[in-house]
Amino acid sequence: MAATSNALDLIGPAPKIAVKHSGEGPLLLFFHGIGGSKENWDNQLDVFSASFKAGAWDASGYGDSEDYDGPCDFDDFARDVLKVINFYGRRKVHLVGLSMGGRIAQRFYFMHPDRVASLTLCDTQMTFQQRSEADREAFLAARQAPLLAGKTPRDIAPAVVKSLVGPNATAEAIQICIDSMNKLRTETYLKTLTATVRQPLAGELTDIKVPTHIIVGEFDQLTPPAISAEMAKLIRGSKLTVIPDAGHLSNMEAPSAFNRAAQSFLMEVGDLADR
Repeated sequence: MAATSNALDLIGPAPKIAVKHSGEGPLLLFFHGIGGSKENWDNQLDVFSASFKAGAWDASGYGDSEDYDGPCDFDDFARDVLKVINFYGRRKVHLVGLSMGGRIAQRFYFMHPDRVASLTLCDTQMTFQQRSEADREAFLAARQAPLLAGKTPRDIAPAVVKSLVGPNATAEAIQICIDSMNKLRTETYLKTLTATVRQPLAGELTDIKVPTHIIVGEFDQLTPPAISAEMAKLIRGSKLTVIPDAGHLSNMEAPSAFNRAAQSFLMEVGDLADR
């Protein structure tokens, strides 16, 4: 399939947020994970731009986006989402978020439920607060230690990606993930790690009232399918899809299967957003 021609918008006010987009129709936004970038969604933009105005962002501090001065939190990310939606003049948006991006989508919903047409939550969880404090701090320390010792995200990318993908991930998928981490700014990664591990509960999943699709890789070890199944039980009427042979980065590891699952859901609910 030939790649779709994408445009790039830098959306202000500062910090400006970079959004790569293509197509026309209901607004559909994709949010990457903590080690990701807007390029992680290239295989999705190619497909979904046929029916949607599909955009993938670099979260603040990532890729082509500007950063906040000082610490950041998920309310900052949610405010950036609102800024993007307003820039495109839309009342409602379909949100697709992977891992950290899924928690950004949840936080935005609980802050602005009237602006969300649907949620697709991929390889994610409600909050790290579900884990014990010792487990949370151990995870944070393990991820931050090499960076505090002077290494860069580029130095740790191969090991981190290997820990996230499934056992049969292709070399191409692994390289996409490594390339994203290679672009990370050390300071951004450090403070976003802190924000993600210490994020309070975004809201009660039982309060979600929009169509919701939960997608998870069969071999996701960071946010295993059992977590997704529990989320699906709490969100009334939600749909759960397990992507065979994929790990935590399901949209990159198994793009065809991911796209089929996501497209089936989104084509059913696409007209819920304003054109």
